[in-house]
Amino acid sequence: MKIFVCEFITGGGLYREPLPPSLVQEGGKMLEALLSGLLAVPGIEATTTRDARLPPLSLLVPTLTVSLEDDVWQRWEECIADADAVWPLAPETGGVLERMSRLVLAQGKVLFNSAPEAVAVAASKTATAQVLTAAGVMVVTTIAAAAWDGGDNGSWVVKPDDGVGCEDTCLLRDAGEVQRWLNVGNRRNTHVVQPYLSGDAASLSVLCHDGRALLLSCNRQLIELQQGMFRYRGSILNGVAQHWDRCEEVAQAVARAIPGLAGYVGMDVLIRDGEIVVVEVNPRLTTSYAGLARATGCNPARLVVDMLYNEHFSWFSMFERNVVEINLDE
Repeated sequence: MKIFVCEFITGGGLYREPLPPSLVQEGGKMLEALLSGLLAVPGIEATTTRDARLPPLSLLVPTLTVSLEDDVWQRWEECIADADAVWPLAPETGGVLERMSRLVLAQGKVLFNSAPEAVAVAASKTATAQVLTAAGVMVVTTIAAAAWDGGDNGSWVVKPDDGVGCEDTCLLRDAGEVQRWLNVGNRRNTHVVQPYLSGDAASLSVLCHDGRALLLSCNRQLIELQQGMFRYRGSILNGVAQHWDRCEEVAQAVARAIPGLAGYVGMDVLIRDGEIVVVEVNPRLTTSYAGLARATGCNPARLVVDMLYNEHFSWFSMFERNVVEINLDE
């Protein structure tokens, strides 16, 4: 099986824009971990693309270089056509991941990721909150900025509805600050407002398929506040494994609530007095994936392949719960 791995940042997605070093670092870590895992599976050949400004990959993988003169989406379509399956590593922002997923299915290829319809739901924080709330899953209250009426006293978190990570996410101390911040640019049409809740920021690394979920690790997120803006510094895989049973229940509930979630899914949550509150759902690889093989003692790429192709795949597999730190500041 020939699998085209399309990592958006390092693979040419910003080939006509500046390359943010932090995004290159995160994308590079995920790409290396995924390619290493796929190359260890007998019968699988992996290919990818590479932004011409970046050094060559250390792994021996057939790579198509994307330069300034290219049309990157045309290049990706050519790679999709040449493959049996595609594993996209792309942001939900601006519909990029959904567009890529639809291209894969339109060419009749196997998609190693969630269905486009599931991506569309998870890409929107308001849509995700509505779907999960209807399913009885505890979520952070999420209000479209255009509909926010000032709310109660207290601090607020404001972020893009379809943003990823901590992109343009800030903490504002009162309603007046929120109003002033939203009045800048087009934020009232693009952002959401959430009440600030204290608790431990965490994430779940999960495999999903046909409404079922397999929890691989419970991670403590390393997030800091810099001049009112949140910054993601990495994660400690299995750093909150003491909450495993409750996290597993939440992962199962989310998988049931959003039809089409498949493959690796990251779920950002807040742990408050033993309760798990869902913040958002990421229908793609997350940075934690870079340490997942060490944390679980297995090959997560092979797990995804087996989950989709092996009818005897065990949903009750036991994994190691090793503590592994992914520190983006190193």
